[in-house]
Amino acid sequence: MLTVGRIATQTGMSPKAVRLYEANGLIDPPERTPAGYRVYTDAAIPVLGFIRQAQALGLSLKEIKEILDLQRSGEQPCALVTDLLDQHLADIDRRIADLQALRTTLLAARAQADQAAGRGEDAVVCRIIEGAPGR
Repeated sequence: MLTVGRIATQTGMSPKAVRLYEANGLIDPPERTPAGYRVYTDAAIPVLGFIRQAQALGLSLKEIKEILDLQRSGEQPCALVTDLLDQHLADIDRRIADLQALRTTLLAARAQADQAAGRGEDAVVCRIIEGAPGR
């Protein structure tokens, strides 16, 4: 039997994280000692390891719970996992495209500022923002 501090140390997590995962139903509620301390079995260790790896892939606690719930009900969650990963990849691709568009806009604004400065133009506040696209 492992206390929350010991299982946290063994998994590289904080006790607070372990309690959070318990509260959100990601790990089974542990037994309690007469003094009220949580005591986990060794079976919680691989589940906590899975949670940590899933979070490293960008999955939310809600998504991780869905995966664990499927597995606990006897189903193979691999199809759900691949769907979630595909959704996250699509989100990343959208963010990359947005960042590339922002970069292009910033480069254009920077070039515009250099041109205005070269012509000696004054601005009310700053030509970079006053002349930015979308204004």
